[in-house]
Amino acid sequence: MTVEQAVAKLLELQKKLTAYNHASGLLYYDGVTTAPKETSDVRGETLTILGEASYILSTGEETSSLLDFLTEHESELDEKTRRIVYLMNKELRELRSIPMNEYIEYQRLINDAQAVWHKAKDENNYDMFEPYLAKIVETHLRFAAYIDPSKHPYDVWLDKYEPGLNMAKCEEFFSVLREKLVPLIKKIGEKPQLSDSVIHGDFPVEAQRKLSDRLMEIMCIDRGHCGIGETEHPFTINFTKHDVRITTKYHEDDFSDSMFSVIHEGGHALYELNTGDEYAFTCIGTGVSMGIHESQSRFFENLIGRSQAFCELLFPELQELFGLEGYTATDFYRAVNRAQPSLIRIAADELTYSMHIMVRYEIEKMLMNGEVTTKELPATWNRLYKEYLGVDVPSDKEGVLQDSHWSGGSIGYFPSYALGSAYGAQFIAKMREELDVDECIRKGDLAPVNAWLTEKIWRHGSMYEPAQLLEMVLGVPFDPTYFTDYLTKKFSALYEL
Repeated sequence: MTVEQAVAKLLELQKKLTAYNHASGLLYYDGVTTAPKETSDVRGETLTILGEASYILSTGEETSSLLDFLTEHESELDEKTRRIVYLMNKELRELRSIPMNEYIEYQRLINDAQAVWHKAKDENNYDMFEPYLAKIVETHLRFAAYIDPSKHPYDVWLDKYEPGLNMAKCEEFFSVLREKLVPLIKKIGEKPQLSDSVIHGDFPVEAQRKLSDRLMEIMCIDRGHCGIGETEHPFTINFTKHDVRITTKYHEDDFSDSMFSVIHEGGHALYELNTGDEYAFTCIGTGVSMGIHESQSRFFENLIGRSQAFCELLFPELQELFGLEGYTATDFYRAVNRAQPSLIRIAADELTYSMHIMVRYEIEKMLMNGEVTTKELPATWNRLYKEYLGVDVPSDKEGVLQDSHWSGGSIGYFPSYALGSAYGAQFIAKMREELDVDECIRKGDLAPVNAWLTEKIWRHGSMYEPAQLLEMVLGVPFDPTYFTDYLTKKFSALYEL
């Protein structure tokens, strides 16, 4: 076999794996959007079969021999192919470390857990979900030992979502946020609160759907390749750069919830839609990490969507859709930037949001350290919410059951939200050196913003490790004080500190 033949086989293998992921992803998307509630069992069987086929294809002798051959001829490969081989070898090592029967059983567990979580949340019944979460945690501990017994289990999963991340780096990062933001939140708590009455009322879902369409238009999201659905917990799923789906949840008493979830998920979608064509149908053709991904969603949600310029741009259209008589764009800007400790992460304000993430980070650490059991989670959650945010949790539905992530096995994901927020603040500072961002927003023309992000970040997909990409974009080391300085300046002005 020549190197050229091996590379052709590699690309064909990548297409097949993409096809399996596409099929599994569509089943998942259907399951959490429009599928009848009692269909999870049969869907789980199909996902199990697809997962087994994908596992065999990924870990089979033919794949292993192909990767060994290409690794031996690494010097003859171009940069793209070397990266594919590296990423596939990394995944192969992880998959091969996990017995196939356990891997397949885990896929079935996740499918079942997600269905049960939906029901448990609806019924405010944590006890219904707890046995599934216990199995997920136990499986993560066991799989981490398989993957890399030299690492702490939580470091294994942190690295999965943000390559290079570990608890030591998290502690350093979150310590900066604690030092800078906790005193700021306390000062704001002593000031008169901003009114948010403009976003509360009776807002028909059909009008909110029109708003979603308009937001996606302003963001320059290609609707020919990106759809929007409705679900309990908003998310984005990408099958290829040619098929990306976002979701939202509408609340008739507050249009801003869905508005900002659409902007947030739209940021994820833009990243996926604008990866390089040359990487399509390969493992490079997707965002490199959840931290970088969240930097894009949080960039659009907060740095663009909650800016004064964007509020002024959008407010006349909000008046057309919802009335809002007697209010101004400034009222709207102040309302969507009201900072107040709250219960629900996805509805949290930009300033206190990181406190929600720290609660989840601390809980995940304790679970992975064996310091707390899943039966004790509601009490632990409630204690930490009181400690970090000063709020009392009235129910598990508004507490430990509020997020879908653990039901999907995403332990180690949450820190990427806060990390992404900080990345985004430094990205926009760099962008402002080359582009008048506020003028672009005022004109309703985000094309230059998207072009900058495409050139610097989106088009590269997973071609580079997160640390490499940050260095390429910023030219200086990542510094979380860009984020804390931005928040201090913005909220000091809003609350006249």
